[in-house]
Amino acid sequence: MMKIAVKMLCIIFLLSLSKNIWAQESVDKGLQALVDDYKAVGLAVVVIKDNQPIYQKALGYKNLESQTPLRTDHLFRIASISKSFSATAIMQLVEKGLISLDDDFGDLMGFPIRNPKYPNQKITLRMVLSHTSSINDKNGYFELDVINPAKNPEWEKSYNDYAPGTNYEYCNLNFNMVGAVLERLTHQRFDIYIKDKVLRPLKLNAGYCIDSLDKANFATLYAYNSESNHFEAQPSAYNPRSEDIKKYRLGESTPVFSPTGGLKISAEDLATYMCMHMNYGAYAGGRLLEKKSAQLMQQKLSEPEGYGLALQETDTLIPNIHLVGHTGDAYGLFSNMFFHPEEKFGFVVITNGCIPKREDGNIALSVKVINYLYEQLIK
Repeated sequence: MMKIAVKMLCIIFLLSLSKNIWAQESVDKGLQALVDDYKAVGLAVVVIKDNQPIYQKALGYKNLESQTPLRTDHLFRIASISKSFSATAIMQLVEKGLISLDDDFGDLMGFPIRNPKYPNQKITLRMVLSHTSSINDKNGYFELDVINPAKNPEWEKSYNDYAPGTNYEYCNLNFNMVGAVLERLTHQRFDIYIKDKVLRPLKLNAGYCIDSLDKANFATLYAYNSESNHFEAQPSAYNPRSEDIKKYRLGESTPVFSPTGGLKISAEDLATYMCMHMNYGAYAGGRLLEKKSAQLMQQKLSEPEGYGLALQETDTLIPNIHLVGHTGDAYGLFSNMFFHPEEKFGFVVITNGCIPKREDGNIALSVKVINYLYEQLIK
């Protein structure tokens, strides 16, 4: 009887295993169809459910020229999802009482940050983190001097016509300045501080400094040329800027590392980071943020954008499903990190190049992949 019972258990296990393999192959095929539809160079996805990765897949190529297959542990420059790493580090300083979200941002920067049309209204750290500062990118954002009245005679162009805190405009300069504030407060170089306080505790193989990472693991990024119907490699995405780093000045040279979009990380490790935010600052080894800080980051401060402190609320990415996260878009790459903080599921979706068709402002491939994975694996 014992032998029969064991045999039956083995049969049940094998049937279950076979069913799971068949189910994954089915999901793989559907994902491949979407990759083909949008001619994606490569696509890396991770699906989290109940705080565990239940599906990881990479399709296509890390590099078109060499035809190297893409893996989920390859590194991408993830663009604007990087902003949430800067905000996470800033919130750690808020928790320590070193700064307040309501501090005058000009005091933190060391020169006046004032909209010339509203000179008596202070622009706060909270406004800068939520893109409600009235600051814009018209003067560019690769140099902090563009908004410094002592350095740029056209500094006023960096401000919009509306009062600080009353409207929203996405602005990269905001977060390059946030990185500079981080350096001024900690007296550490931006990339080193983020590595010590955010990446290392989560055991992430990631970083902002190209020379500190294994370049062989970088996924090449490709911009789509609609005229030639070809993808063109974008090597500048991984420009090490080694000479600039040699003459680095804390609190001034910070845009070299692009706090606004320069993090290099894999889909797997980005999913680990996402889980920390999904669990309001907690992770397997401890806590990176206090719960109230993490909740504050996820709470929208503008309508209809739904933007909080470098994280965004949306009910439209998956219709009528509340998600929190961020997107990235640069050098032909499109990245998505969205999660449901109550039901503990989430998605990381990254492509290193695709036909950039959009639906309601979002990259169609990313939207379709996330909805497909939700229907197949979560719903």
